[in-house]
Amino acid sequence: MTTQATSKRSRLDPEPMSRRDFLGKGSLWATAAALGVATLGMLRLPKAAVLSSPSKKFKVTLPDSLPPGQPFIPPGRSVALYRDAEGVYAVSLICTHLGCIVKQHSDGFECPCHGSQFKADGAVVKGPAPRALAWHKVTGSAGNYVVDEGVTVPPGTYLKA
Repeated sequence: MTTQATSKRSRLDPEPMSRRDFLGKGSLWATAAALGVATLGMLRLPKAAVLSSPSKKFKVTLPDSLPPGQPFIPPGRSVALYRDAEGVYAVSLICTHLGCIVKQHSDGFECPCHGSQFKADGAVVKGPAPRALAWHKVTGSAGNYVVDEGVTVPPGTYLKA
């Protein structure tokens, strides 16, 4: 004879949860957590995480000791200013091949990425650069100039000094 003890459940005991109910509640909690994280992400959107770039227009004071034909490269800028007998002009230092910043070389500029060489006026000496360096608009007088990197002018456009 086998006796089985059947114990009555107390009314205070929790209801047993079926596996289907457990998985359903789990998926609801996962959905709620995903929506909460997405909402936090959207709240960050109005605040831009991008650093502001410097203005394309900037003031430059050329040193009096700058010899004619010698470039003056303002700190933090990708432009070279020249003063010679014809006037003042600004040449971009961004290579026309893939956008690298060219470095000053003995006869002009050289691209450190792929070896393009340019004269001081931006003309291509050696490729793979497809075209000359851009010239930028220069305004002002008496050593105080404003360079606008957003405006390109035809090569040979001087500001009469």
